[in-house]
Amino acid sequence: MPDKRAHRGQHPADATLFAANRIPDIRRAVADYSLLLSKGYAEKSSLKLVGDRFTLTERQRLAVMRSACSEEQRASRKNRQLDINAVAGQMIAIDGYNLLITIEAAMSGGLIFRGRDGCCRDLASIHGTYRRVSETQPAIELIGGFLQQIGTSQALWLLDSPVSNSGRLKTLLRELAEKNRWHWEIELVTSPDAVLIKGGKIVASSDSVVLDKCGKWVDLAGEIIKNRIPTAKIIDLGT
Repeated sequence: MPDKRAHRGQHPADATLFAANRIPDIRRAVADYSLLLSKGYAEKSSLKLVGDRFTLTERQRLAVMRSACSEEQRASRKNRQLDINAVAGQMIAIDGYNLLITIEAAMSGGLIFRGRDGCCRDLASIHGTYRRVSETQPAIELIGGFLQQIGTSQALWLLDSPVSNSGRLKTLLRELAEKNRWHWEIELVTSPDAVLIKGGKIVASSDSVVLDKCGKWVDLAGEIIKNRIPTAKIIDLGT
């Protein structure tokens, strides 16, 4: 059956899976999984071991996986992370779907998880097709307004060309940029990760693969959520 939801909000099971009485075990699972990663154990087998120990569902394990990182990863990411105000007047390279979907989720009441590296992440997945929702245009406008507020309207948006409807999203981004006089470039590329890692620009992403290999980066999603979406439902799994 086609997905006809109009919002990027909570999964129907999230209220139970991430109820207050489940969070302590999930936090311990993040800590244990991170410890195993720090000791060099394989990701897949370590996640299964930890997930089985705490009797976690697949969705809970996804939250653990996205929130955890080794000590080496956390230190490296922190060393290269910039304060959001440091991007004033500079061009930033935006991991398009990564940023937009997180902001859409936060605006529509979806759960946002703060991981050990301090980044905010959601549990949404586009599965090869991007579906515009009610929050899409407001989320883009919120992102553009925030970038102006911190002193930059220059951005390179990178969208995955293999994802269906990327062309339509590119058109919407361009129209809103022209309307608001934002200096945005929007590109469809086969692998945004590769461009972000090797492009030499300040990166806006919370993708772990990107954060482990890029140069300087900012947690743009986290800053927007903290400063502009006071109703966001944030669960801190990094403590």
